Amino acid sequence: MIPVHLILSNVGEKLPCGTSRFWGNPDLPSDYSFPEYVDEEGNKCNYNFLCQINLADVAPYDINNILPHNGVLSFFAIMGSYIGDYNSATPIGGVVSNSNAVKVIYFPMSEGVREVKPDNGNAEFIVPNEIKIDFSLSKNDDSDEHALLAEPQFRQWDNWDHPYEDWQILLQVDSFEGDDFILNFMDVGVLDFLISPSDLKQHCFDNVRAIVLSS
Repeated sequence: MIPVHLILSNVGEKLPCGTSRFWGNPDLPSDYSFPEYVDEEGNKCNYNFLCQINLADVAPYDINNILPHNGVLSFFAIMGSYIGDYNSATPIGGVVSNSNAVKVIYFPMSEGVREVKPDNGNAEFIVPNEIKIDFSLSKNDDSDEHALLAEPQFRQWDNWDHPYEDWQILLQVDSFEGDDFILNFMDVGVLDFLISPSDLKQHCFDNVRAIVLSS
């Protein structure tokens, strides 16, 4: 696979619905609510919204036509402690997570979406300001190690653990910080969203897993 690097920029204003970006609140179709999971005590909790990718923006760089070329991919994770909510449980670490630790939503149309806010009443729920994402086939100083279809360059062993040996990195997110957040995966590591080759070929994003890799 040929990685597609994410280039980030602070624009200082709210971005149009459906724009590729980190943070803020997700833009979802009218029949979608903010994704929730059930914690160990049986309570409903909101995932942390990480980023959304407008796939029409990615299409010119997806040389091998691996991803859909329309619609939006939205990435969520249980990762409160990595972004400063240290009272939050974090089920994503140095082994491949279960399927509930992350959630990836794909919808094939980017039109008609609207901002969806979490309904949690938790004053400590961290929602940083939006950061615009552009794309490139070459990495520069502004892309860090953020990439779609990344190579497992931070993995210090030959393969993922069984039964995920041939799984691929759908999205890699590097540790980084801004004016209103610090995102730190262990010791300045990366968060990798993993997907099976068969699911990726079918554009099925219902069984994505995650792992944090750090030197």
